[in-house]
Amino acid sequence: MSDELEIRESVQADTAAIESLYPKAFTDEDLLPLVRDLLQVVAVAMSLVGMIDLQIVGHAIFTKCGVVGSSIKAALLGPLAVAPAWQRRGIRSAIVRAGIQRLKDEDVDLICVLGDPSYYGRLGFVPETLIKPPFRLPAEWSGAWQSQYLDDTMAPCTGRLTVPPQWLQPALWAP
Repeated sequence: MSDELEIRESVQADTAAIESLYPKAFTDEDLLPLVRDLLQVVAVAMSLVGMIDLQIVGHAIFTKCGVVGSSIKAALLGPLAVAPAWQRRGIRSAIVRAGIQRLKDEDVDLICVLGDPSYYGRLGFVPETLIKPPFRLPAEWSGAWQSQYLDDTMAPCTGRLTVPPQWLQPALWAP
């Protein structure tokens, strides 16, 4: 048995394994409807799986987005899940880094994420104040809206992140 992580784009045959990750990783949040919706629209999202010994142990989605009033190519990171038995082994970070590299290769300019600043800060994300999320965030989530520019020479822009319909649910942006 090897603990070597392989990261690749998901395929249709991975759906059941991907769907089984989320209830285990997020016991107090039902992300399955969003995950299912995003997986059905391949042109909207990049779906990456992390595998060890042919078993899917992690998954992330990067949704293609834009910014109102700009030509910026953006992506929204999430959901991101790792099976509880495989957590704290760097799998999440490896999947995110692989996604960042693939998006750089696709000339994406910016990645946004709504998540724990201490975790995502280690991956190069910083609090975002110029690009607004699709919905107003609760005050207690201050600092959780973050971004990372993939081109160091790009000047920051302002505007609102435009997301596909799957993300236009206020409940996804509130506690």
